[in-house]
Amino acid sequence: MPGPAILLAHGFSSSAEASWKRNGWLDILADTGRQVIAPDMLGHGDAPKPHDPAAYEAMEDTVAGLVDGVTDAVGFSMGARLVLAIEAQRPGTFRRIVAGGVGANLFAVARNPSVVADALEGKAEVLDPLSRAFVSVANTPPNDPLALAACLRRTQPHIDWSAIRCPVLVVVGDKDTIAVPPDQLLDSLPDARLQMVKGADHLGTMKGFGFLDAAIDFISA
Repeated sequence: MPGPAILLAHGFSSSAEASWKRNGWLDILADTGRQVIAPDMLGHGDAPKPHDPAAYEAMEDTVAGLVDGVTDAVGFSMGARLVLAIEAQRPGTFRRIVAGGVGANLFAVARNPSVVADALEGKAEVLDPLSRAFVSVANTPPNDPLALAACLRRTQPHIDWSAIRCPVLVVVGDKDTIAVPPDQLLDSLPDARLQMVKGADHLGTMKGFGFLDAAIDFISA
């Protein structure tokens, strides 16, 4: 019998096509016989692309509405935060969660997303390589940089980490300068374990098979 459904939540400026199909996830998961739910997040891919930050306030509600019955979740970066927030708001939504590309970045106050939003709106430039990469991808069709700027400017929901009772696998590249160290996230979650991906930076974690293999092993338990 196939296992629970699997929700895949992609990262910022990506899409289901770019994150999950091109990197082999959809083909490999299809062989398991499990239902795969892989939406394009609001402002991304083929989803609507509003320019008002207020339109993005209900992203968690929208994605949670796709879940019906026992479901595992795999999220990367923005998508990882989103599925963790859903589970905190609605404990029991997910059986297991794989959170990739997150750690220190979920607690950092120095990293201001409005800096990247300003760059997407043509008001400023970004200097660090990762932010420049995000800006470059955000300006590549079919992406709409103004929609992605609005997404960045939304108010992020508070996460009560203690409310996330399901097992969580945190997957972080050892060269990921925004997610390392993941210790605070691991300490904040009641049931968490860590998988480091050797030689991977933030975006490289998404593209490597280390993330995929660890995720499949974890949600197969």
